[in-house]
Amino acid sequence: MFQPSQNDVRRFFCDTFAKQRQGQPMAPIEVLAAAWMDEHPEYHADLADVEAALAAVYTVDDGRTNPFLHLSMHLTISEQVSIDQPRGIRQAVELLAAKRNSLHEAQHEVNRLTPPPPLKNRLGYRELLCRAGSLKSGVAPMPGTAACVL
Repeated sequence: MFQPSQNDVRRFFCDTFAKQRQGQPMAPIEVLAAAWMDEHPEYHADLADVEAALAAVYTVDDGRTNPFLHLSMHLTISEQVSIDQPRGIRQAVELLAAKRNSLHEAQHEVNRLTPPPPLKNRLGYRELLCRAGSLKSGVAPMPGTAACVL
């Protein structure tokens, strides 16, 4: 559906950061992105300079995370949770956030546990998190998923 380029993604985050800092009106997706930017003050310098952001190359050898990739992960999971797609991700993230006492940590864990697409298409997120031992709850399983006890 949407296929933004690397530069489009970087411009989106930098423009959103600037709008937030200047108190300008923002679209709902920008408000959500800005909330995640607030969770990551270590990225603020990267977000403040659009030209540097467009030119930056992030490699594992640099020993730092690509801030745009990281923020995109948060935004993607937040959007998936908001529409519960794939089915079950909302409940899985909510249970995990309650267990970790942090939505931020829950999202990081979901990101670490997300399997490659062929497996992801066969299993629900809730089941994946249960299999990884992340959730143990007395909550009834969703239809088509394994029981998971918290």
